[in-house]
Parts: sequence; structure tokens; C-alpha cells
Amino acid sequence: MAASPVIGAPVADFTLPGGVLTDGSADGAFERRDFTLREQQGRPLVIAFYPGDDTTVCTKQLCSYSSGLETFTDCGADVWAISPQSVDSHESFARTYGLRMPLLADTDRSVAKAFGVAAPGIGLRRAVFLIAADGTLHWKHVGLFGATFQSTDTLARHLATLQQA
Repeated sequence: MAASPVIGAPVADFTLPGGVLTDGSADGAFERRDFTLREQQGRPLVIAFYPGDDTTVCTKQLCSYSSGLETFTDCGADVWAISPQSVDSHESFARTYGLRMPLLADTDRSVAKAFGVAAPGIGLRRAVFLIAADGTLHWKHVGLFGATFQSTDTLARHLATLQQA
């Protein structure tokens, strides 16, 4: 497994296909496009790696982040969720639960490997990375076991330290 990015260091650029419900409703359009980290600079970004669509803990995690999306936007941040499933799978998952953040498809796990969260047998570890507006890593949490996730409140506290800097 590759080493995880270091706090304070620039995060390597990547591009992944993905999609997002354009109006946040299950019946709305699902906009498919490529998401490139470099294009996100100028605004903080929460990247949530999750093992799989339609799994119990992942569904709870992403529903929590989606229902709390205003908490992130109030901190000036966007949220991207990344897993190894296809964009088609992500569309179905987003529609089923009304997920409002982009879901990105890392089908070859290249981005998960670059972030040090690819794990043999389980695909990838549940992890969250907070990237500052300048493209450096501000904070991270990589789970050993995927049974729990970082809450919206915890992430908002860490994002608030970016606003104070």
C-alpha cells in the first residue's frame, strides 16, 4: 500500500469520472462529467473514500454528509465521495438515497492507491481527507476498520481551522 499524503504537503492531482444529482432530488438529472482536483483549488475540499455503494455503513455515512451538506458549504468547502464502483452504480445509489454530493468512480483504485487507502481484499479503507484551498493536505483520517466514519460535526470543526488560518 502506498503512503498516504502528508499533512501540509501538496496533494497530487487526479481526474476521475463521476456524477452528481443536479438539483439534489432523486428524480432530477444526474450530470456525468470528469472531476479534476486541480480545478478545485481556491476552495477547500472534503474527499471521502468509501468501500461501496448500497452498503450499510457507506449509506449511513453518505446520507449523513448529504443531509449535512450545508454545514460543509457554510465552511466554504465542497464534498466528493470516491469508491471503486462505476458511475452507473453511483447514479443508482445517488437516486435511491437523494445524495447531493458528487460520487466519483475510482474503478482501477489508482486514486485510492495514491492516497494510501487501497486495501487488498476489501478494496479500500474508509478515509476522509480535507484539502485546503491551496491544494495542500490539511487533515486526514484513515480507518483501520470500516465500521465507523467521521461525523459532519467533526469534519466541520477541522474545516473551521482552515477559515481561522
